[in-house]
Amino acid sequence: MSAVQKPTPVATTEPLDTVTGPLPAQGPLKGEGPIKVEGNLADNERLKRESNFLRGTIAQDLQDRITGGFTADNFQLIRFHGMYQQDDRDIRAERQKQKLEPMHNVMLRARMPGGIIKPEQWLAIDKFAEESSTYGSIRLTTRQTFQFHGVLKPNIKLMHQTLNSIGIDSIATAGDVNRNVLCTSNPVESELHQEAYEWATKISEHLLPKTKAYAEIWLDGEKVETTEEPILGSTYLPRKFKTTVVIPPQNDVDVHANDLNFVAIAENGKLIGFNVLVGGGLAMTHGDKSTYPRRADDFGFVPLAKTLDVAAAVVTTQRDWGNRVNRKNAKTKYTLDRVGVDVFKAEVEKRAGVEFAPSRPYEFTERGDRFGWAEGIDGKHHLTLFIENGRLLDYPGKPLKTGVREIAKVHQGDFRMTANQNLIIAGVAEADKAQIETLAIEHGLLDASTSEQRQNSMACVAFPTCPLAMAEAERYLPGLVDDVEGLLAKHDVADEHIILRVTGCPNGCGRAMLAEVGLVGKGPGKYQMYLGGNTGGTRIPKLYKDNIDEQTVLAELDGLIGRWVAERKTDEQGQVERFGDFVIRAGVVEEVIISVRDFHA
Repeated sequence: MSAVQKPTPVATTEPLDTVTGPLPAQGPLKGEGPIKVEGNLADNERLKRESNFLRGTIAQDLQDRITGGFTADNFQLIRFHGMYQQDDRDIRAERQKQKLEPMHNVMLRARMPGGIIKPEQWLAIDKFAEESSTYGSIRLTTRQTFQFHGVLKPNIKLMHQTLNSIGIDSIATAGDVNRNVLCTSNPVESELHQEAYEWATKISEHLLPKTKAYAEIWLDGEKVETTEEPILGSTYLPRKFKTTVVIPPQNDVDVHANDLNFVAIAENGKLIGFNVLVGGGLAMTHGDKSTYPRRADDFGFVPLAKTLDVAAAVVTTQRDWGNRVNRKNAKTKYTLDRVGVDVFKAEVEKRAGVEFAPSRPYEFTERGDRFGWAEGIDGKHHLTLFIENGRLLDYPGKPLKTGVREIAKVHQGDFRMTANQNLIIAGVAEADKAQIETLAIEHGLLDASTSEQRQNSMACVAFPTCPLAMAEAERYLPGLVDDVEGLLAKHDVADEHIILRVTGCPNGCGRAMLAEVGLVGKGPGKYQMYLGGNTGGTRIPKLYKDNIDEQTVLAELDGLIGRWVAERKTDEQGQVERFGDFVIRAGVVEEVIISVRDFHA
């Protein structure tokens, strides 16, 4: 790999409390508008400022056994340590009747840049999930990592110490910071993937908070006074920030769902630099037209040696210019639309000491995982397993969690968690293939009958644990896929698929706003239906039906699939028109080109 220059120091100007103009209702489209947003700061800014660099009173709260939860500011601050306080919503009402507080617990999301984990690490997290979490499962996520669900207060410190003992932490996997850095899970071009993965790790480390609060609270580390956060600032970022490294033509990380993306550019199989894409994001708020999903803008190409400088410059520009008044408009995508892409880009160039070169050619042609066996250029073999909803648990006749454990006991390579909630058994020698495959089949991890439709469908967690869920997602998806498979068979296209995603609320965790058919929860059993995403993941879908029930979802899909099969076209190369492209060409929905204008039109 090319040598990496020491990153250029970045200005540490703290964000101002007040700014020079009001936030436009939908943001200007011509690069006009204020650098800052005037108004009273959101309360999250106060709690970050008063937190003593993310310490708060978490340590004291942890000792309080009167409540199973965290109180006051600590409820928010634990997010910076990788945890969300949740409760079991299935039993919430019953506990209220019994005059009991909700069954508080935490969900932890680990920091795993690039999603690579060793077998011995896997065995340790499997043991903790089995013995010390109420659900007993391991959940693979769209952020290319794993989550523990249902960890009660007495086990939280043990959880962090268990992870630390195997070289894993959960620093900055939630909260107003740069979160787990994704990297394309490429099982074929192994050398290029290794380089890209190493950069994902470097970017993650470079952008981490420098406070030692995590080690002090959870690992009983020595107390070290924190005086500054050179990149994130003393009040950290205005909102969450997501970063990826992606290797075309696979867009398995869905770059347009992220604030900052490094698109790998290779020559002769070696990484030479990155195209930099900034300002993607999918979250929105029902009924609020100042919020919208947005594609990322391509700023241009930078050589490898400037990668960390550019990463820091984008983060610090967003730190200083982002909206700290209205958290619904605080993400990088809104900053770009408010100040103008060219203005933001010029500031990044100034801070990073670089001028973006024209973007190098690349194309995203697909984004699903390549299931089954694949041989890498290094002669090693890789087995990609489909894990529905990413939930590893032992089910009747399908002991999935046990199966991965048994594979981890004999596997000599590593595991790669994908951004599509699946798992790759990577680096398998020819002599070990048969044993690995046998274990996968015996435990239901490898099933030749799994349809392409199921493999290309995804959902967020939603009920019963997510406090933001408005409708079912993970528990709804398997039955929904059964029904969609039936519709495809009815119209004689059972071997084809539609990219289908369900999310229980509009926050975007299931990336429904990049699907050909995206369902976004609006209430119990009610969804918004969006249509028109594409195969490469470069187009935002548009609202087709609002607040419809599950029966209406199927009725609409029945008619639309029938039209697609009857009316679709075939190009000169023999490629059949995809569902997402058809619904736009046929005028079912209009194409979203500029998110803020076209999405709400």
